[in-house]
Amino acid sequence: MTQPSNSINKLQVEENQAIWREYYQKAISRSHSKRTEFVHQLSKSNEGVAIDCGCGTGSDIDYLSAVGYKVYGFDPNPDAIEICVQRFAERPQVSIQQARFENFQYPQANIVLANSSLFFADPEQFNITWLRLTESILPGGVFAGDFLGSRDTWATNYRSPTTSFERASVEQLFEGFDIIRFNERDEQAPTARGFLKHWHVFSVVAIKRS
Repeated sequence: MTQPSNSINKLQVEENQAIWREYYQKAISRSHSKRTEFVHQLSKSNEGVAIDCGCGTGSDIDYLSAVGYKVYGFDPNPDAIEICVQRFAERPQVSIQQARFENFQYPQANIVLANSSLFFADPEQFNITWLRLTESILPGGVFAGDFLGSRDTWATNYRSPTTSFERASVEQLFEGFDIIRFNERDEQAPTARGFLKHWHVFSVVAIKRS
């Protein structure tokens, strides 16, 4: 007997939530990214606004708020939001919201982080999402983030739609920016959960021109 589609969808959602929950348990003790420190140095400001897109358990929020930024963090996963709300309950300079790239209301910002999160932006809405995100960055502001490459396992074999790119397509996204770092990772390596996969990722740090 064929299982009803709504039951299948419910099982997929529950499985997806369980996978993310396991990931967050591993990530919660992780320190902030060294790239975030580099971005802070580039921004030359301790009193600006930062946005952490797909903030997860909040390691980069922790660093940026500690050095003086007002930080807006968002994530679509309720487990991540619950962790961050509790973690930053005593920091009024931190604002946490459950949202996706497509519906978050981006404030004007000095820093925008999208560490390993733009992978999961809706591919059908990516162009308008990217426009809204980059328009939020103030002149002289810094973007740092990762883009899924076309040879990555998750580009075609992930449990939900992903947005992937060729190198030239990523470079074209940064008209109006000066690219400070552009790295390409193309290798077999384990995920945070310990599963081997092929990684193909473009990592970019760029400053918006005045």
